[in-house]
Amino acid sequence: MDLSTKWLGLELAHPLVAGASPLGHHVESVKRLEGAGAAAIVLHSLFEEQIRRETDATWSAVEGSANNSAEALSYFPDPSEFDTGAAAYLRLVEKARAALTVPLVASLNGASNAGWVKYAHQMETAGASALELNIYFLATDADDTPSAVEDRVVDIAAAVTSTVKVPVSVKLSPFHSSVPHLVRRLAAAGAKGVTLFNRFYQPDIDIEHLETVPKLVLSESSDLLLRLRWLALLYGRTPLSLAATGGVHRPEDAVKAIMAGADVVQTASALLKHGPGYLQTLRDGFDAWFREHDYESVAQARGSMSLLRCPDPAAYERANYARILQTWRA
Repeated sequence: MDLSTKWLGLELAHPLVAGASPLGHHVESVKRLEGAGAAAIVLHSLFEEQIRRETDATWSAVEGSANNSAEALSYFPDPSEFDTGAAAYLRLVEKARAALTVPLVASLNGASNAGWVKYAHQMETAGASALELNIYFLATDADDTPSAVEDRVVDIAAAVTSTVKVPVSVKLSPFHSSVPHLVRRLAAAGAKGVTLFNRFYQPDIDIEHLETVPKLVLSESSDLLLRLRWLALLYGRTPLSLAATGGVHRPEDAVKAIMAGADVVQTASALLKHGPGYLQTLRDGFDAWFREHDYESVAQARGSMSLLRCPDPAAYERANYARILQTWRA
């Protein structure tokens, strides 16, 4: 069984990639991910707030960034809580690259151009095989038009891709007016891939103390459904590499993502729940499923359930909406 795949121009032994998570904070845990069988590893993100602090930004600048979005209020940590800055992240990239044999992807998380180009170049110099731009921005101002939001994403991608030679993937949120149009613009801007999708962590409300409370909820397999839909719609319609992230907890989840059109699947929550060694379980189950169903390669299955090849393409369109509602019985 040939499990090999290509992502962002990188040759991988199989499609299972360790996504960005706290497991990427240390070289030792990164090596454990490789030992468990990760085909590539995405480090945790370097946040824009850390870049600002590294460049002597004031506390008010950091607080201003948090106030860009109502969702972000009381969520971003106080600057003093960051235990590492941009320099420490770059050292991690350098040390991890020296310790690994699989591709290492560095990640930038922010909402503006501030510092991205400079640190993207330094991440490349430190040894990153590729970059993932995790653009974390939620439009809450009525003056932010859909086109302005999209322009911001494209401008960041264009600025970074014009600076570095390593491939760049853009990690998108699903909350854009036209995901296919944005993906087309990102390809024109020089991106080599998109990662579907970012998860916005919603704050809870403490009704007794009248305050918002940061709350982290790990993904579940049901979260994969949104990714499957857009993978299936984009497959064969863009030159960009497609990565799925969010909801990959079982080998069958990874199989579904490949059939929808993904080149790779990133898993993070499952590894936080079960430990890095769970990667081997996912890989073994992934391999076993394809062997049991007489596939010769992952490439044979890729996109087989996309809009281009699915026996029922209307399932991805509006027709399925009415059909589901009309056929449901208590």
